[in-house]
Amino acid sequence: MSSVAIITARGGSKRIPRKNIKPFLGRPILEYSIEAALRAGVFQEVMVSTDDEEIAGIAQKAGATVPFLRSEQTANDFATTAEVVEEVLVSYERMGKVFDTACCIYPTAPFVTADTLRTAMRLLEQERADGVIPVVRFSFPPQRCVVIREGRLTPKWPENMGKRSQDLEPFYHDCGQFYCLNVQSFRRQRVIWMENIVPLVQDEINVQDIDTMEDWEIAELKYRLLHGRRPC
Repeated sequence: MSSVAIITARGGSKRIPRKNIKPFLGRPILEYSIEAALRAGVFQEVMVSTDDEEIAGIAQKAGATVPFLRSEQTANDFATTAEVVEEVLVSYERMGKVFDTACCIYPTAPFVTADTLRTAMRLLEQERADGVIPVVRFSFPPQRCVVIREGRLTPKWPENMGKRSQDLEPFYHDCGQFYCLNVQSFRRQRVIWMENIVPLVQDEINVQDIDTMEDWEIAELKYRLLHGRRPC
């Protein structure tokens, strides 16, 4: 089976300027995703989808390909991941390259490893799934959440407040790291969250959404804890 790793790294980050190439413990954070994809050894092509020449240069230096730049339509703040992936697949098809599977990897996912990607791609094939998505369990049961109404706390679901955590169904959320996709299923359904999705459960220590500088600092602390790496 032919597979492509698609790393999505546009240049227009707003909350953290130049986020996709900002140094993470001394290296552009984009390099971590590229390195994991290359080391996984399961992709015939590891490419970066970007609209930015500087990002393209860093990506190529790290070993990824940038066969074309992203269009204006998929480089704005409102473009979805599915739209970016579809544009990449269509562009490759026009070049005469067709892939059976794809893995969309976010450029700010330094905790993704080659082993994790190999496991996910193997699950995609073994389970004959439309997709494989890494998820992590909520650390506190959402069923016991509270809301603020007129300045006072009130349980959202009062019937759950007396229940033990272990008696409540575990809830999970998307790690925001990568999505492994069966290309034929994706082209038919045109969404990331397709009908037949297999979960790949991750530990919380290996997950960190990075939207703010506080998130970034927490991610670096976690990474140092896991890998013992100090800033360069």
